[in-house]
Order: sequence, then C-alpha cells, then structure tokens
Amino acid sequence: MNVYTTDKIRNVVLLGHGGAGKTSLVEAMAYLSGITSRMGKVTDGNTVSDYGKEEQKRQFSISTSVIPIEWEGYKINVLDAPGYFDFVGEVEEAVGAAGAAIIVVNGKSGVEVGTMKAWELCEKYKLPRFIYVTNMDVDNASFRQVVEDMTESFGKKMAPFHFPIRENEKFVGYVNVITETGNRWQGKDVVECDVPDYSRENLQLYRDVLMESVAETSEEMMERYFNGETFSDAEIRAALRTNVCDGSIVPMSMGSNTLCQGVFTLIDDIIKYLPSPENREVAGINMKTNEIYHADYDFSKTKSAYIWKTIVDPFIGKYSLIKVNSGVLKTDDLIYNLDKDIEEKIGKLYVLQGNKPIEVKELHAGDIGALAKLTGARTGNSLATKAMPIKYGQTELSVPYTYLRYKPKNKGDVDKISQALQKMSHEDQTLKIVNDAENRQTLLYGMGDQHLEIVVSRLLNEYKVEVELAQPKIAYKETIKKNSDVEYKYKKQSGGHGQYGHVKMRFEPSGDLEKPFEFAQEVVGGAVPKNYFPAVEKGLQESVIKGPMAAYPVVGVKAVLYDGSYHPVDSSEMAFKMATIQAFKKGFMEAHPVLLEPIASLKVTVPDSYTGDVMGDLNKRRGRVLGMNPVQGGKQIIEADIPMSGLFGYCTDLRSMTGGRGEYAYEFARYEQAPSDVQEKEVAARANKVAENSEE
Repeated sequence: MNVYTTDKIRNVVLLGHGGAGKTSLVEAMAYLSGITSRMGKVTDGNTVSDYGKEEQKRQFSISTSVIPIEWEGYKINVLDAPGYFDFVGEVEEAVGAAGAAIIVVNGKSGVEVGTMKAWELCEKYKLPRFIYVTNMDVDNASFRQVVEDMTESFGKKMAPFHFPIRENEKFVGYVNVITETGNRWQGKDVVECDVPDYSRENLQLYRDVLMESVAETSEEMMERYFNGETFSDAEIRAALRTNVCDGSIVPMSMGSNTLCQGVFTLIDDIIKYLPSPENREVAGINMKTNEIYHADYDFSKTKSAYIWKTIVDPFIGKYSLIKVNSGVLKTDDLIYNLDKDIEEKIGKLYVLQGNKPIEVKELHAGDIGALAKLTGARTGNSLATKAMPIKYGQTELSVPYTYLRYKPKNKGDVDKISQALQKMSHEDQTLKIVNDAENRQTLLYGMGDQHLEIVVSRLLNEYKVEVELAQPKIAYKETIKKNSDVEYKYKKQSGGHGQYGHVKMRFEPSGDLEKPFEFAQEVVGGAVPKNYFPAVEKGLQESVIKGPMAAYPVVGVKAVLYDGSYHPVDSSEMAFKMATIQAFKKGFMEAHPVLLEPIASLKVTVPDSYTGDVMGDLNKRRGRVLGMNPVQGGKQIIEADIPMSGLFGYCTDLRSMTGGRGEYAYEFARYEQAPSDVQEKEVAARANKVAENSEE
C-alpha cells in the first residue's frame, strides 16, 4: 500500500443501528476500490470487515474493523463499528480515532434508536457527519421520510445532496442537488438524464436548503443570495465543505449497497467534503514541561501516537492499532511508551485491512496503522519519544454494569480461563473480571447479557475452555440488633492432656458497620490469663467470616470477654479459641440477628414518555424513587435507591421498556436491614445447603 500524506487522508467511522447496512456498505466500497473482486455478504460470512468467527456465526459486527480504501490518490480509513448496544465500547474507541462519521440509516426501517445514539456520539466528539440511507432498491424504502424524520429530530441542518429517481417501484438513478442534474444507471455506468417532472418539487426544496446554507458562510454571499444571484458549482462546493467541516450542515445521500449504486458518489463526497486530519485538532501534555502540546496532526512536529484499540487474536496475534497524532512514524524508529515506561524499536509498520496486515514503510500524522507485539502495550497508551514525552487523554468508555458469576466446567482450566479472559479484557475495555473473595465468587462484568454470552462462546471456540455463567451471590452481611450474655465451656478429656477453655462474654451492636467486630476484655483477678486473650480474639476473627445465621460475613458486633476460668494443665490457646467460636454462635443468635443487604444509588436516564413505566418497574424491584431531574434532549434522570438484588436483569428489562433508549448507572451506597421475607429465604437456603452437605 502507498504512503499517504496528511492532506490525502480521511478517517471515517460508520455508525448506526444494528442491521442498518454498515458492513455491506464497507463491502461495496472495498469492491469499488479494487480490494475485492467480488462482493461478500453478511449472510454468507465472507465480508472483509466481519472476519471474526462469532461475527460470521451471528451475522453482525462485534468489534470495530479498519478497512483502508485507496481512491484516486487519497486514502480513506473506514472504521466499521458495531451497531448493537452491548458493543458500545468498540464504537466509542472508533469515534475517538475518527475525524468524521457516516451515520447509516436503513431506508426501510427509518430513523431508529441506534441512529439517535450515533448522532449523540458525533455531537459529543464534534464530528462532521454524513447521513447515508441504504436499501433504496427495496420496496417501501423512503428517502423522503428519513429526511423529514432527521430534520424533525435534529433541525434544519439536513441537506440532501442526492435523492433517488424511482420508476415502477425500482431504484433507477438519482438527482444531484448541487448540479441540478439527473443521473441514471446503465449497468455499471452512470448516464446523465433529465430530472423527472415528479422530482422537480423536491429538487427545488432541497436546493433552497443548500443555497441558504451557502449564503450563510459570509456577508458577501448573503448579499448576493438576496440579490438573486446564482453561485457557481465551485463556490457552492467550497462553501459546503466549510459548513460540513464545522457541522452547520449535514449532507444526506442514499444508495443500494447490494447493487453498489450510490456508493461511488459517497466515496467522492467523503474526499470532497469531509476534513483531512490537518483540519482537526488534537492536544496532549508534554510530561517534561507540563505544558499543553498542540500536536494537531502536524507531520513536521516530533512523532507521537495514541493506541486507540488492541487486537488480541489467537490466530493472527496481537496488534496495537495506533493513530499518529504528529510527525511521521517509520520502521526501525525508537518509540517510548509513557504509560509503561518502555522504549523499544518498531519492527514493522502495518495497516490492517480487516484481519489482513499489510506492511507499509511509514505512517504520516493523522494516519491509522498497527504495530505488532509491542511489549506490555494497552489501549489508551501514549507513544512518543523520550526527548519529548507527550501524554494524550484516554477515550472515555461506557462503564459495564451487567455482571454474572462464572465457574470453570473443568477445575483444571482455571489458569487457562484466567489468561484467556485477561487477553480478552486487553482487547475489550468494557469487559471486567472481578474477584469477589468475600463471597467466594468470580464475576464477569459486561455491557449486557449478549456481551457476556459472546465472551463465553469465544472462550470455548478460540481458547478451548468452558465456563458456566450463573446469577451471582448477593453480598449480604449479618449483624445484631440487641445485647446478649452467654458463657461456653469447652472440655475434652482423652488420654494425656485434655482441653479446657471457659469464657463468659457479652455481645452488643458496635454501631460501626465498616468493621466486622470490636473486642474488649473486662476480666478481673486473672479468671482468664492474659496470654489467652489473643486466642479469644482469633476465635472471633474466624467466627465473623461466616455468620451463624446464613453464613454471610458479620459486621458491627462488639464482643466483651468479662469472665471465665482455666485449668493450669489442660487449658490451651486452641481450647479458648473453640470456646469463643461456640460462645459467638450462641450469643449472636440470642442478640436478635438481622440480615443486611447492599443498597445502590441508581440513576436512570430516559425520554420523558417512559418515566411512568420505569418508575413502576423500580417499585416492583423494591426501589425507592428519590426524585427526577430534566436534562437536554427531552430526557429525565430518575434517581432512586435500590437493593443490589433488584438490579439483576435490569439492563435487558430497561432496554425492552424504553425501546433501547434508556441508560442507567449505579454505585454502592450503604447497607440496610433486609425485609423479613428476604432474610427468611436466605436462612432457609442456608439450612437446605447444610442438610444437603450432611446427607453427602
């Protein structure tokens, strides 16, 4: 592949709802640019960008892939991002690396939730964007309806550059709004034709929108527009490029991916109207001077780059996908990883075409490429030189809130599973592995149930290890509400020395739920010698690990040793420890034991129309709604306290209730006494488990 200078590069991410046609659009682009000799299909599992086994099996994108398209002396790095919400981390990484976006809308389905989310991401990252409407060859696909819906949702920014010509329900050509000409397909060629009479009204309407937009670029243009002057094509294009780059207009185009119609003009428009990296800004911090460093994709500045994605594939190996923020990277360059404090020589430079690495000599500022086998490199790391260490901010990724516990089917695979999950979490930043030692379980966090299901499937197919997912144990705790006073005498006599330990103890609530227990002694006259006090404390330490009521950790107990007795020969530390353990069980159960459940502070962001449903559902989950705050875009943030047990399955249920428009976040807040029915259920479950174990 040729080397491209910054001005000849376009970095474009494809966004949109799942199934809108992003991957088939990439396939059409790859075919037109000569990467492939025939177009693959998602249903056949042979597309350039969906190369993963899981993607081919499920027929949708799971991770972002990069397809560099060479077109008339330019290079377009097309980033094909997933459309399903469980893979939003991949989308956010791609948006962070791109310089512009194409929001793909299915002409038949129209504007969907994924379209809205794609728009919000573009707004957040200030990305210039196109709207591309697919499936124009399908019956009842409506470009006009999409234009109206997008205009209604996002204002008069929408500016159709082309719109379809249909005859006898067939997609036969398009009208170019800028040149006011008709174009008809004849095989692979496009032939100019008259604009049909039934299209003239739409042409005038769309043309007026474009001309107003052009006029607004300067006072001189505005004056000419009001004087009734017409602008030349060159003036229109120059003004539109300015407007597209600053986001004041959003061009709309359309086509058929499967017939490869409308894609040629889209690629041309990407080059004509979307910005090259030199028109974008990027800044980091010079760690030597602590000053802001404006890299701004300037090839003449010192070299620096950012790892925006990592690929760890058992078949193709590990690649760090980088975006060059300044300078020019060449093979055999020395590169310094600030985050890992490692300096190493770059072996070879690559660009990835799906999963196919293509060697290149150098990468200029603004380009996207890949480095193989960088030591310890992770997504988010900054690469620069030791002389000028530039640190770039990390892309803000969504937090995973859905979690399940996992167990290996084969106990001998524990280490293999751990290593495989570690590799997968390097690749997927929204996958988290948490060891919950207190409840003796390992938890897998992801963006949704489908995300976790695919992780399990990948473990089996790629790493040959099997795990089972199950509902996690809730981190309940046990405490007491009242006081108790007990004694316990531990006596055992067998040949030789016996065992003797005798304690009298009081138990009461300590009021501090952060600590398991407090220990005090009030022994008078040496009834229990001082050297046995540590044994008593050790007995308490062992007792609070599994509470007597339902085997959950104990908190908030004060234990006072006030009396007892000992035997000069038979007493031992072991005997006093055992006496304390039994005294604790008895004393705890006599002091009105209660179960404490973890409570989370929950924030749910939903459109106004769904607030009633969401609040009703929260009540069913024992949530307490604390209030609502309106936010931009006609949405409300509902704040509530909810037991952690009420959050199981919430991700799926919220999406179902709100058509995918609802989002939520939570954090642990405190412990509260669980209702009696919850406590009874947990105590009964514990009793059943004990009974099962004794039967075995």
